[in-house]
Amino acid sequence: MFDESFVRAARLQEYSAHERMTDHAPAVRRRVPRHRLLTRQALALVVLLAIAFGTALYLGVRHPYGSPQARRSDAPLRTTVVPLAPRGEVPGAADARTLFARGPAAGFVSGIEGVPLPAVRATAHFSESQVLAALTTVRTYLVRSSLDPDVLAGRAIRPVRSLLDARQLGQFDRSVNRPAPDGLHAATGWLIRFDPARAELADDRVRVLGTLRAAESDAATLEVTSDSTFVYALRPRGSTEASARVSLFTVRRALTFRFDSDNLRVGQTRLVASTTQAGPLSCTEDTTARLRPLLAGQTARPGGPQATDPYTDATPTAVCGTLSDAAQPKA
Repeated sequence: MFDESFVRAARLQEYSAHERMTDHAPAVRRRVPRHRLLTRQALALVVLLAIAFGTALYLGVRHPYGSPQARRSDAPLRTTVVPLAPRGEVPGAADARTLFARGPAAGFVSGIEGVPLPAVRATAHFSESQVLAALTTVRTYLVRSSLDPDVLAGRAIRPVRSLLDARQLGQFDRSVNRPAPDGLHAATGWLIRFDPARAELADDRVRVLGTLRAAESDAATLEVTSDSTFVYALRPRGSTEASARVSLFTVRRALTFRFDSDNLRVGQTRLVASTTQAGPLSCTEDTTARLRPLLAGQTARPGGPQATDPYTDATPTAVCGTLSDAAQPKA
């Protein structure tokens, strides 16, 4: 309790309105108008979108595997299969070794060693390791499509199919399941396989001679070309060494492969051109599904290749050649 004298002696002072405004904070905090908050949020969103777009554009330009626009077109494989008909009887012998020694394949190497790797050099847009990967993939393709006994006998296609770019699988499947002489769907343009009802290998050691060459076709595409000759020793299906003579069958394959960075990364390729010359065959035989070799002692059937209709764009010109006597072994 304060006594009266204390209260009277106390000094009282009341702040003026001006003093209260300058020396003391206002009792109520001012709020930022709502429209200003929305403007700031919109500005932040625009900045974030701009950063995201710029990042995506940068990554698209710098992507190590190239943009879809830079990749080559998905043109289908074009195939040409030319049967070579002998002038007379197909030579034969009791064993394959004798035939190989007496023919032009005497100096050929057994297996894929007959297709050596060329000198490997980097190109303007592909490293040395990428060029080597492309050449190695092509050699693997040649082994699986021309030397694998299961593929040659028509028992397997997966070893070849697994090496192809996914964009070619539809054409490949159509070619092996429903072959047609249209220049696009010949199974024998993708791989070598014999009619299992007619012939089988007499010797698994196929003689081979071939070359490989790699070069850029553009900044995003590496192209490898192969030119290889394969010589097979064949005998009639189901026969034994003592009951049937052996004959030789020659196939020359000129193939063009293309690779982009994705293909090189996963070990796959695109086969874009295939030209096959094979004999001895009859010109009248259909060679799109499988090859039906003429064996020892047989002659070509009379007649030329299948008819060509020049009024139908879908029908390519049927061709057939004559197998030179110099290409046959001396029986």
